[in-house]
Amino acid sequence: MENNIIKHTLLKSTFLHLLPGILGGICFFILSPIVNANGFPTIMALIISGIIILIPFELGFLIYQKKVTGQNLFNGVIKYFKTIPVWQYFFTHPIDCYNCWYLFKLLGFTSTFLMTFFKWMPSDSILTMGLDSSLTKSKLLFTYLLFLPFLVFVLPTIEEFYFRGYLLPRMPIKLKGWTEITHSALFALYHTWTPWMFVVRTFGVLPLIFLVKRKKKICFLVLEPTAF
Repeated sequence: MENNIIKHTLLKSTFLHLLPGILGGICFFILSPIVNANGFPTIMALIISGIIILIPFELGFLIYQKKVTGQNLFNGVIKYFKTIPVWQYFFTHPIDCYNCWYLFKLLGFTSTFLMTFFKWMPSDSILTMGLDSSLTKSKLLFTYLLFLPFLVFVLPTIEEFYFRGYLLPRMPIKLKGWTEITHSALFALYHTWTPWMFVVRTFGVLPLIFLVKRKKKICFLVLEPTAF
């Protein structure tokens, strides 16, 4: 029962939402000029940051919670594994995925506008992933070999466990009807490497967050319109 879950304070919840993103962002900005100088696209800095910071932090934190609480990792530390009818996987979830994609497209102009305030960041390289014709075939292939498994599958899965499975059920009770939007906004702020996407990511992912909260069932966001 979710009512038996010990809720976090707003300060603790905010801290746990943002800390991995802050650490990952620092790593990303330090590595960006280094990978560029070695002929790799900027996205390689994010791949490395995900491998050495984001994945270890989020997965390690969940495992640590299992150790200190004595709970099972799944259906204990990580919530929302309720069984739902098979047909909903092929009906409800695809509809909400479409809504996410639609909102990302509809609100895309906000990212274009906000990007003007972040000219000092390697925004062009991030949006295009830096995967252009100037790259050698070997470095392009190596980038893809790391990008696809880690940023498209592994990291989004770990994020789903950490954010939707652990943090969302423990959001402060005083938020009441603002729980989902607050969680979504904090999740958007977590992406410190693309701050101009705050609005589009906050509202774009919201349909799936409402679905997870309503169904008490994690929906893996590997189909999020942007993997970064």
